[in-house]
Amino acid sequence: MIEIQDLSFTYKNEQKPALQEIRLSVPDSGFLGVIGPAGAGKTTLARAVSGMIPHHYTGDYYGSVKVNGLDTVETSLEEISRLVGMVFQDVDSQIVSPVVEDELLYGLENFGIPREEIPARMEEALRKVGIADLRDRMIGSLSGGQRQKVAIASILALKPRILVLDEPTGELDPRSSRQVFALLKELNEEQGITVIIIEQKIMLLCEFARQLAVLNGGRIVRQGETRDVLAHAEELEKLGVNCPRVTTLSRVLSAKTGEEQPVCTSLAEAEEMIRRLIQ
Repeated sequence: MIEIQDLSFTYKNEQKPALQEIRLSVPDSGFLGVIGPAGAGKTTLARAVSGMIPHHYTGDYYGSVKVNGLDTVETSLEEISRLVGMVFQDVDSQIVSPVVEDELLYGLENFGIPREEIPARMEEALRKVGIADLRDRMIGSLSGGQRQKVAIASILALKPRILVLDEPTGELDPRSSRQVFALLKELNEEQGITVIIIEQKIMLLCEFARQLAVLNGGRIVRQGETRDVLAHAEELEKLGVNCPRVTTLSRVLSAKTGEEQPVCTSLAEAEEMIRRLIQ
């Protein structure tokens, strides 16, 4: 479980807090989507959960972040990293090796994974992300989307209990983006891995995430079950957060029919709603 209590953080040499009085609980095996306008504090929240704040990024820190009962201030970044795997928005800053296979090997060796386990872990991670054919490729020859998948595979090979991903599909096409979310759903439901994901592709996010947290100005302004949060679509849009078109459709049809329609989070739900209305 992730438990954040009254977390406020201001980066060193900055005047304005990046996070203010954050209170957030994410249960074991949770799937949380984090949304909000630019500069809302989403990446800072991800860094706090992963322990990069306060161990790597310093500043004025108040409150607490606990991961599986461990306070991230009192626990070393190495120990936190064994529980929490983070995929950065800028994957190039995360990749340290010239060859795909070496990138996965780097993390596994640094974590002291027994040598006899390493080949199977590498093969499984590459296969799950769909880049087994890139194993021997130079990373410099890969596209941005392919590098993104390498970064995800290198984290999956470590088998963390919690995955924090900062816009992991930013460089991916729609098909690859859906593949990544399908993989996260599989890891979440079959292996019980907790997923926290920052994502701009709101339609895709809302189809998979079971809970949402909306940030604005460093504060959480709305959180809860995905459908319940999207019920406040007008409020979100005023903040600059685009809602899924199917959610907008639900609202429009509610106004047109005079009957409250269910909040849709996927195309399948929207199709079912329309079929019911035209029967």
